[in-house]
Amino acid sequence: MNEHIAKQFDADLENIRSRVLQMGGLVEQQIVRAFAALETGDLMLADEVVATDHDVNRHEVELDEACAHLIARRQPAASDLRMIMAVIKTITDLERVGDEAKKIAKRARTLHSGDMPFVPRVELRHVSATAVAMLRKALDAFARTDPTVSAQIARQDKEVDAEFKSIMRQLITFMMEDPRMISSSLEVLFIAKAIERIGDHAKNISEYVVYMVKGRDVRHIGLEAIEREAAEG
Repeated sequence: MNEHIAKQFDADLENIRSRVLQMGGLVEQQIVRAFAALETGDLMLADEVVATDHDVNRHEVELDEACAHLIARRQPAASDLRMIMAVIKTITDLERVGDEAKKIAKRARTLHSGDMPFVPRVELRHVSATAVAMLRKALDAFARTDPTVSAQIARQDKEVDAEFKSIMRQLITFMMEDPRMISSSLEVLFIAKAIERIGDHAKNISEYVVYMVKGRDVRHIGLEAIEREAAEG
């Protein structure tokens, strides 16, 4: 009987892990589609991204309930409990990434709905690709329970932060030189901030993997300390 219970518990855990990755895939798709809407001016695509956010929210609620039930029924300890806690934190960050994708889609609709065609004056493609790559790596690390990726993602987060500051300076210059650019520049600034936040959430998820595997909380300890932690394997 105890062996049966243990096997069922493992199956429940694996099911939750699989659903987290499914939610992550949906969120990643949302980001890609939101940027496609921004680049192409496809307003229908932007609307689809906004509408699909309900699916992301549904995943979060259902996974929260599944984790709560598993804790109540099985009373997990040690590494199993850490995994469930990491899942709860991860799905919260994934839901917020979905919110950022929705914001980008809404800004894309605003920018492309004006009388004049929208032509971006700052480069967003590289920083957005970096943020998506960070999220993909973090989800892969979660799937493989690999804490070593956290240092790499933390370094990339620094790069995203630097690019955001550069974009912000460029947009401020544009607005000062031509007040007619203020409205569209502010929309682009909000998009750039959404990208920066996606990078933050990806970094958070990679840190939860470290906690899940090693039982060590590496939040707020700085890049060098995270690199030392990752180097220990």
